[in-house]
Amino acid sequence: MDISIRPSVLRGKLDVPASKSCAHRSIICAALADGVSHLSGVTMSKDIEATIGAMTALGAEFTVNGGDITVKGTGGKTADSCVIDCNESGSTLRFIIPVAAAIGKSTEFHGRGRLPQRPIDIFIRELGRNGVSFDYHNTMPFTVSGGLRSDIFEIEGDVSSQFITGLLFALPLLDGDSEIVLTSHLESRPYVDITIETLRRFGVSAEETERGFRIKGGQRYRARDEKIEGDYSQAAFFCVANALGSEVELHNLNENSVQGDKKILEIISDMCYNGNIGHYRADCSDIPDLVPVLAVLGAFGNGDSVIYNAKRLKIKESDRLASTSAMLNALGGDVTVTDDGLVIRPTNAMHGGTVDSCGDHRIVMAAAVAATRIDGEVVIKGAEAAEKSYPAFFDDYKMLGGKANVISME
Repeated sequence: MDISIRPSVLRGKLDVPASKSCAHRSIICAALADGVSHLSGVTMSKDIEATIGAMTALGAEFTVNGGDITVKGTGGKTADSCVIDCNESGSTLRFIIPVAAAIGKSTEFHGRGRLPQRPIDIFIRELGRNGVSFDYHNTMPFTVSGGLRSDIFEIEGDVSSQFITGLLFALPLLDGDSEIVLTSHLESRPYVDITIETLRRFGVSAEETERGFRIKGGQRYRARDEKIEGDYSQAAFFCVANALGSEVELHNLNENSVQGDKKILEIISDMCYNGNIGHYRADCSDIPDLVPVLAVLGAFGNGDSVIYNAKRLKIKESDRLASTSAMLNALGGDVTVTDDGLVIRPTNAMHGGTVDSCGDHRIVMAAAVAATRIDGEVVIKGAEAAEKSYPAFFDDYKMLGGKANVISME
């Protein structure tokens, strides 16, 4: 689907969609709990549907009514073999591999897009020496079988925090105590904080140590009711639109959230003053999802902006450093890819053009934000990619006055 966008000022009130990161984690915890949990305010997307499908395959029962989900948990009991379709969700894949192994379920994992190329080497190594077998040939589908044993798991912290989160879900289910030892600096730490906080609410604890985390075995997840808080990752697109001249009032955000992408508020506050946009140097090791829209903000600044410590973005839904650079350069920007980030130089010559989404939801939404300020038509090819995380994005965009029209359904 290709969409044409004309410049506009977005105005009005918006209930920010529920946090995808929080929803993934609450769904998994509820599915592993004894009893019935009720989750409200969930924003359905392809990624969330993938996690619900995964936990259904592992034995949980879901009743979905719009944004309200009732979950009858498994209590972490062993289940039969199954097939899980992760679609394009890296979170689903890496969160569920150790969970399936912990409950002794032989599981075949499927995926599409770039997901089959996303690395799982850390799990193959660490789970493989603790009772788990992988029939894996560097792509999908692949099969995980055997029963995970408690032990010390040595995990690199600079590849993806998703590996740590997956183990934090699984290790409490084992009989013995385990430890996660970080062998390098933990990047995207706020995502692990979200995991630990969610575990705590569902009755499971993980103790932080000097080396990483210690997890007692034999714990039981407890069912609970909760409302999923708004997503700062999605709010960031409208925060940047506001910095570029729009006037969107955002609701459903938790001011005390541990979401790392809340950092967008601080970055904008530091660089935008008296209606002027400055420039920034942003360490994005903890906030990788902000990079595309941060680059848009930098393109309209008054000096060179630098994004660094973002090398891991090369293995997202697209090579997100390359696709972000290509998106802005197609619109008259001057963005250079570095070894671990981007340099964004304002040109004062941004214009209409055609953007290839590269199948990446965040490129689509960042381009739509840039289009609010650009003089001319912006065409986004493959705009349906936004459905991965924010299916109602263009509905909300147009509700706020955005001028977006579908020009091709191919």
